[in-house]
Amino acid sequence: MKTSLKTKLGQPSWRVATREVEAFVTETGGHLGPVTFHLGGKKIQPFSVAPWAEEKTEPSLPALLKVLRGDFFCLPFGGNVTPFHGEKHPVHGETANGRWRLESAEAGCLRLSLTTKIRAGRVDKYVSLRPGQTAVYQRHVISGMSGLMSLGHHAMLKFPDSPGSGLVSTSRFKRGDVVPVPLENPAAGGYSCLRPGGKFTSLTKVPLANGGFTDLSLYPARRGFEDIVMLSSDERQPFAWTAVTFGAAGCVWFALKDPRILRQTVFWLSNGGRHYPPWNGRHVNVLGLAEVTADFHYGLAESAKKNPLVTAGGITRLTLDPHQPLTVNYIMAVAPIPKGFDRVAAIIPAADGQSVRLVSGNGRKIRVSVDLNFLGIENKREPVL
Repeated sequence: MKTSLKTKLGQPSWRVATREVEAFVTETGGHLGPVTFHLGGKKIQPFSVAPWAEEKTEPSLPALLKVLRGDFFCLPFGGNVTPFHGEKHPVHGETANGRWRLESAEAGCLRLSLTTKIRAGRVDKYVSLRPGQTAVYQRHVISGMSGLMSLGHHAMLKFPDSPGSGLVSTSRFKRGDVVPVPLENPAAGGYSCLRPGGKFTSLTKVPLANGGFTDLSLYPARRGFEDIVMLSSDERQPFAWTAVTFGAAGCVWFALKDPRILRQTVFWLSNGGRHYPPWNGRHVNVLGLAEVTADFHYGLAESAKKNPLVTAGGITRLTLDPHQPLTVNYIMAVAPIPKGFDRVAAIIPAADGQSVRLVSGNGRKIRVSVDLNFLGIENKREPVL
């Protein structure tokens, strides 16, 4: 089956679709978006697309920012301002900026590849859909590389322009940290409001820079600010999850991962706090939910060295083996919810791994068809740390 590139919101993209889901993947950066989920008579598009997507931008702007949308794979994850052993990676790596090649297109499945140059190797990207399911399955296989590496997925959700329109929750985490140094500089037109280096054990009580606390489980909130926090997942769980309930839209978005491969969740709370180009104060109501193994958003050099998270017993990098490809699996799904279903309190797998049950804080339940076995949690090798 052949498929050709089509320009979608300013970017040449490949399309993959079933009756339930339509998704586009950009040639540049391999960004997944937009994605439309068909829930009965509703069309749900949960992911953000940069407001400048179809504008002419400065030539110096990284390809990542020109394309910015949906979800993309980062290798290495982070800004990568500091070189690592002579390697100078672009922000979020070649995988988020480079030109991908189409290897095959079959019913409901795209396979793309990227040959990396800064650290020689190859990444194969598989984006697949299942008939009858409102889920997107992504698999990245990293081969031919050796050495320390940070990595992750960088999903971004666009919330309705109403305070607290989304209820955010996650599976159990061991610790929560606000980025240790101020994220933005007011002198450069950027503003943050959380307390740098702040610690927390619940999303509902996170310290503010000017004293007091705020609730990160309700979003959008704190208009005019950009902030980053990181949750360290409990790797003793068979899988970890992140979820957002959109009550007015009658749906829930959720993501599933293996916490031994993707050990942290980085929250990027982007709500109009950047007033420099191309942001210009208009990137609002966006919540980045990045599933990573990394030291915040800093990059490979910071993730590979001994940092405060490592000192506290965390892991912020993996070791790649050129003779043993590393597979990173990730699932995102959207499902309808009944009235009164509030924030997700638990996601429980079926015995056969072919569905999960989402339980709300007030006890309502829904069943969602999703192949949890795709995560490869059973019978997989432990990653080299």
